[in-house]
Amino acid sequence: MPDAIRKAMCSCRKVVLVCAGEPRRVYACACMECQRCTGTAFSYRAIYPDTAVVEQKGETKSWRRQGSSGAWLEQHFCADCGSVVFMRAEALKDAISVSAGCFEDQDFPPPQKLHWHERKHRWLCLEGVNEAG
Repeated sequence: MPDAIRKAMCSCRKVVLVCAGEPRRVYACACMECQRCTGTAFSYRAIYPDTAVVEQKGETKSWRRQGSSGAWLEQHFCADCGSVVFMRAEALKDAISVSAGCFEDQDFPPPQKLHWHERKHRWLCLEGVNEAG
């Protein structure tokens, strides 16, 4: 669906991010920081080029941390409800990583890779997903 338009929203619906086209990549991550950030066993995100973001509304706040590689990662969340809507990373040049659950799309593509699989909860099994380091 090259003309797909998807709208990601925070829990209170004040932050809206509209993306055009299909994501470049969809992934899950079980690193400890993603577990803390999401409050669950892994994050589920989609990478879009910056040019795919056709609209952004609402006030976000952000915080930056250093990843295990030494590069920075920056979480952007709603200033009101705290939902993490997207993330930017030093290693992600000209791209944005959007929290897939914010799209409210049951047909959203599944993750192709699970990063930090060695940190995953023992019960976690993502069928058909490659476990990447």
